[in-house]
Amino acid sequence: MNSVFTQVKNALGKPYDDLNYLLDGFAEVLSESGKHELVTYIPWINSHRTPPESILLSNDYIHMQSMCFQLLNLVEVNGAVQSRRAKEEMDMSQVNGLWATNFKMLKEKGFSEKQILEVLPEVMIEPVLTAHPTEAKRSVVLQEYRSLYLLLVKRENQMYTRIEKGEIRNEIKQILHRLWNIGEIYIEKPRIESELDNILHYFTDVLPEVIILLDKRLKQAWNESGFDTKLLNDSDFYPGLSFGNWVGGDRDGHPLVSPEITRMTLMKLRTHAFMIVKKELLSLAQKLSIYLDIQQVTPKFRDRIQQLVDESDRSGESILQEQSSEIFKAYVLLLLNKIPIEHSQEYNLQLEDRENSYQNSDQLINDLNLLHQELENYGIPEVAQVAVGRCKRLLNVFGFHLAQLDIRQNSEYHEKALQQLVKSSMGKQYNLDLTSSLKSKREFLDKELKINRPFLVNHSETGNEARNVVESLQVVSDHIHKYTTRSLGKLIISMTRNAEDLLTVYLFMREAGMTLKYEDQLAAKLPVVPLFETIEDLQSSPKILDDYLSHPVVMNSLRYQRVRDQQKELLQDVMIGYSDSNKDGGILASSWFLHEAQKQLTDIGKKHGVNIRFFHGTGGSISRGAGPSHWFIKTIPHGAINGKLRVTEQGETIERKYAHKVNAAYNLELMLASVTAQTVLHKYQPEENEEVTGLFNQLGIRGREYYRDLINDPDFIHFFAEATPIDVIESSKIGSRPARRTGKRTMEDLRAIPWVFSWAQSRFNITSWYGVGSTLKEMQIQNHADYEKLLKLVKYDPFVRYVMTNLDSSLAATDETIMEKYAALLEDETIRERIMNKIRKELSLTREMLATLLRRPIQERRKNHHFSTILRAEALENLHEAQIQLLKKWRMSRKQQLTNEGEYLFALLQCVNAIANALGSTG
Repeated sequence: MNSVFTQVKNALGKPYDDLNYLLDGFAEVLSESGKHELVTYIPWINSHRTPPESILLSNDYIHMQSMCFQLLNLVEVNGAVQSRRAKEEMDMSQVNGLWATNFKMLKEKGFSEKQILEVLPEVMIEPVLTAHPTEAKRSVVLQEYRSLYLLLVKRENQMYTRIEKGEIRNEIKQILHRLWNIGEIYIEKPRIESELDNILHYFTDVLPEVIILLDKRLKQAWNESGFDTKLLNDSDFYPGLSFGNWVGGDRDGHPLVSPEITRMTLMKLRTHAFMIVKKELLSLAQKLSIYLDIQQVTPKFRDRIQQLVDESDRSGESILQEQSSEIFKAYVLLLLNKIPIEHSQEYNLQLEDRENSYQNSDQLINDLNLLHQELENYGIPEVAQVAVGRCKRLLNVFGFHLAQLDIRQNSEYHEKALQQLVKSSMGKQYNLDLTSSLKSKREFLDKELKINRPFLVNHSETGNEARNVVESLQVVSDHIHKYTTRSLGKLIISMTRNAEDLLTVYLFMREAGMTLKYEDQLAAKLPVVPLFETIEDLQSSPKILDDYLSHPVVMNSLRYQRVRDQQKELLQDVMIGYSDSNKDGGILASSWFLHEAQKQLTDIGKKHGVNIRFFHGTGGSISRGAGPSHWFIKTIPHGAINGKLRVTEQGETIERKYAHKVNAAYNLELMLASVTAQTVLHKYQPEENEEVTGLFNQLGIRGREYYRDLINDPDFIHFFAEATPIDVIESSKIGSRPARRTGKRTMEDLRAIPWVFSWAQSRFNITSWYGVGSTLKEMQIQNHADYEKLLKLVKYDPFVRYVMTNLDSSLAATDETIMEKYAALLEDETIRERIMNKIRKELSLTREMLATLLRRPIQERRKNHHFSTILRAEALENLHEAQIQLLKKWRMSRKQQLTNEGEYLFALLQCVNAIANALGSTG
């Protein structure tokens, strides 16, 4: 057995015994499938030697390696879950970042349960699921791995006999057989509908049970902390949780997201919300099979039952007659009768227009509140709190909409659309006013926003961009008019450069019937949200937001939305982008200017009497803002959280965090508990003197300069194109959205996801460390006093420590030997050596400086991470070798226009997927 594997098993124990068990089963599956030659090369349990090229470059070998890494991922997730459970068995507060830990910390700081309870109901967390192209595996494959994980957990149970355990093993092998024969990667780009179906799986099959589990854990932690459990009996006092969705609404650079796709998405979300409601009400009805007739309930409850019968067709009378001796059950079935779906396997939304159906989820919640009170009157408050409380909780989270759909588009697209619209309506003079200067455009916008009338009634001749924007918003407008604004999230404007980019959207809303008169001024029905992405835009963002919030129509819209949504204060969302800021300025600049922008934008909000809620556009890698949630939340500047957090969950991150209920509950609890604790601290404790400001401002500026020096090299894009598999990634089918916004082959047009993805695949990872070593060394030499401060701050300051430990993780995944092999793909030796010398030097210096800062090596500080990394590194060597050889052959085949180009590309796409599995991340 391989010595590295033995070393890891001895150090970390059971998870790797489980891996051994699964790999032994996989070896049998391969043998039974006639693939005896592959068994010899199964990583970790068999030979580490490199197979001959005929095997190394084969689809079977790459597929085998990919599956092995996915099995490793499964056992490590399960190992982490079991480790947390073992710690909580002794003391719930031993697991960092969760409710019990945070309650303990707040108590030790002198906060009372009253102070915590004041904050708790004000908390609102909203993960927003996206289909950004970073999930390389097909949804059918993901489902098989979910089933495999459940069997792995089932195997833990000691109650099973030897024979039953043998059957579990057979079931595991059956899944492995299927996984071996199912195509693992997309050979055609997935349709948006299939991406939506994958997202819907999490919303309907995983998250409802997770929410109930989260509430139980909150009460358990509250109790273990010595607080009064009676105070948390009412679910109305629980922290808020909601979900967002971008699939079917994100049209930035995605031409396939048509108005019809958005319409389909909204209806599918609504249908699946009703599926949850129906399931919950049927379950509640069964729980209330209590012998009691209508004469034994209060007059108020009796009257409501009669109203429900009168409002229904004959089915209401039938329900009351059939369930006359179980009046509580009859009541719930009457509520179910008002849900606008057919009571069958098919959910027919045409029944939405029935006269007496529920129009919104609040009406159903009111009826459940009446049931809750009646059950308490009857003497069973526990049943009311648990059974009815569960239904109310899920309705508060999912409503009749399931998840809020955001609509996103690029500012330049809107600019072109407005020019088309105005030209069609008013002629060339107004079009010239729009394009001559920003000042003239603002004057035009200000004038138009005083009037509530559209430019045109018919938009068919306006131009593609104008027609697409208006028709998309008309779909949104129709849905809002028929149902509720709760179905929609925000109108997000990518690459916001000025306030005019945001005000332009108000004209499009006006065009689509999404504006109205409120307090004798124009008001918009949906909030418009800036997305600040590049370093330059982040630096300009306070001025832009100040200008935007100074506009009377904007403030009038915020006042209207506050009253309509029954909010306590004016609320403006601001989205900040981690991916493009990193691509633009490197890790130090991105980290700092994002941090600084939040502070300044919060102050702008206070100036205008508006609470700013930040929407963090994070991805799955360090370069794109990933990191432990509880540590990330601790870095949010003082006053910039206010109980509210919106964050994107992208691509493979969704599967990693939410595929399994216990793990999903853990990740959501991290966010809920950490946001609650930080909000309490921010509310009651004064802002501490931040020594970090001056230090990190300097680090951010210099880090960006060192980073830009590399990527602005005239030959750098050429190096990037040949030394990474970017061309393969751009040819991949892992998402329905194109890799480039407009199809141009420029640095600016390349999306941040494939940029990060390709550097990770070739193990350079420059996006998450380049420029750090030189910046730190410069501070050490030129400003030693500041450097000494940094050495102190890294021990206790959450922001500094978070940035530096994330850097440490990136360096652990960076491999000089592998880098050199990919760089050798570059045909021009002069360019290769010049740029590689820069990268080598900076990597060495960054490792040296970070080791000095963090003092203790990663194997001491993060034992599990260290051993997992070395285990993966050993098996990755052959995969990287296969990818490099295939890249050579594929590129030559393309150059010579040979017929075997497609075969090489398919093998390369499998390689990309396998390496992504191994690294645990794509983009």
